Amino acid sequence: MKPADNDNGATRALAQHAATLAFDALPAALVTMLKQCVLDTLGVTIGASGLADEAKILADYVGELGGRADSTLLGFGTQAPASWAALVNGSLGHMLDYDDVGAGGHVSIVTIPVALALAEKSSRAGKPVSGRTLLAAIAAGTDIHTRLNQAIQIPDWTIAEGWFPTQMFGFLSGAATAARVLGLDAAQCENALGIGFNQMSGSRQMAVGAATHMRSMQAGFSGQGAVLAAELAARGIVGSKDIIEGRYGVFKTYVRDATPDWNALLGGLGREFPLLAKHGFKVWPACGYTRATNTAVLELRNEHKLEPDDVDAITVIGGTGGAQLLSEPLEAKRRPKLSIDGKFSIPFTTAVMMVHGNVQLRDYTDTALRDPAVLAMADRVSWRADPDAAVPVGGESALSRPTVEIKLRDGRTLTRKADGVPGDPRHPIAQSQLEAKFRDCVSFAAIPVVKQDIDRAISLINALESLDDAADIVRALN
Repeated sequence: MKPADNDNGATRALAQHAATLAFDALPAALVTMLKQCVLDTLGVTIGASGLADEAKILADYVGELGGRADSTLLGFGTQAPASWAALVNGSLGHMLDYDDVGAGGHVSIVTIPVALALAEKSSRAGKPVSGRTLLAAIAAGTDIHTRLNQAIQIPDWTIAEGWFPTQMFGFLSGAATAARVLGLDAAQCENALGIGFNQMSGSRQMAVGAATHMRSMQAGFSGQGAVLAAELAARGIVGSKDIIEGRYGVFKTYVRDATPDWNALLGGLGREFPLLAKHGFKVWPACGYTRATNTAVLELRNEHKLEPDDVDAITVIGGTGGAQLLSEPLEAKRRPKLSIDGKFSIPFTTAVMMVHGNVQLRDYTDTALRDPAVLAMADRVSWRADPDAAVPVGGESALSRPTVEIKLRDGRTLTRKADGVPGDPRHPIAQSQLEAKFRDCVSFAAIPVVKQDIDRAISLINALESLDDAADIVRALN
């Protein structure tokens, strides 16, 4: 398809893309990345089952509802209807805030739980979904999600407009993924997108103010809605039309006073995959906006061999976007009440890095949130806005680079702006690191997984394109 120069038929083009994208069209580098996304997403999801209190609440609730045993609640080993499994697994995927991230937020925790839930359901019905089909489905949904985000040309738009793209676009990317797994044709896929559109929501209010579990559950809502959208479309329900380009479509409804970049949305469909340049993996279990600050603090700490007692004050200096969102109100951010609050706090996470020289899952337990040494350091962390700081366009704010200024007790002041963060495309982490992260996360599963099964799951994921039944991966872990 030639690059788009207008908005005509955008919805239909994306539906056709999702319905027909073949595994053989995927670049080798994308296949590798998507398998890493599956590994990473499964790991953080299973880890949350044993680490996040809200995980058991949600799983118990779904268990009480009953229904068909279509798909597995990861980490718990119980089964539920596919849409409910997508809700639980998508929610668990973000509870540790350790999941991968790219342009448009956390797309993997929508597309991958949806794909696996439906693949497992199909397998139980005697219609296994191959690994190649699963990867093509995840690629289609992820590509649409990334493109929708990249088409928005408002600086730091997710903050300016107040939407959370993981959930907002997740209803569409998840619906596309689900439609591809189910083998829907282009017309049915268009209906699935239209049904998904009618469920769209996702406010960033969950990231401000009082403690809330909604930060982790928004992707789950998208996944559940996506499965519902595709299964209804498969049965003949007709969705809204022209949901991308229409008078009250995605952009005109959710993005004020902006003309989308239609070429970014539709140019090179099936040939170019912007995800490759935008997607990364977390090496620390906290919000993406903390990564650049963590990197700068760690670099200064190691370079100057700093100890906590050497530090008089730490100032984070950045634009009025994500860094500010995670730094204000300052006193509340210094004293997080829930694990997820700590992960959404630059003052607290910066303090953890300065005190321990690392940020790990154990640093956000209830006990760790009350660590006197960390809290004392958090009291020395402050935030200052820089009105001249460049504000990224197209949802890249998680990759922005605040400046970190450390004032030492000996009178020196050290300053650093991280050039990049580990795990981003420019600074990729090794496959061995991802596998080590997977093993660490799975070790916290609510229902323990033995080493032999962990090894088998890793092997199956690494060979995903050769599997006749992608649901074998889920079976290996339960």
